[in-house]
Amino acid sequence: MARQLLQHCSKCKAWTLQRDCQYCDDTANAAAPLKWSPEDQRANIRRKMYNVESKEWLDSLPSLEKISETRSNASEEE
Repeated sequence: MARQLLQHCSKCKAWTLQRDCQYCDDTANAAAPLKWSPEDQRANIRRKMYNVESKEWLDSLPSLEKISETRSNASEEE
């Protein structure tokens, strides 16, 4: 059972309340992310579960381009 009622099919872009799209039989996804609160009672548990203080977790995060690289790429495209 989905944790959110409104679902959105990524294939045919239809809206549905079912987990499977009624138009193309593909799997529908939650239409919006779950609500987040700064007073999250389970944040401590999630941090321990994902081991966010480890070096491996930090290295697994994607890195962004430097702002100078982004600007130079944008100017080259123009």
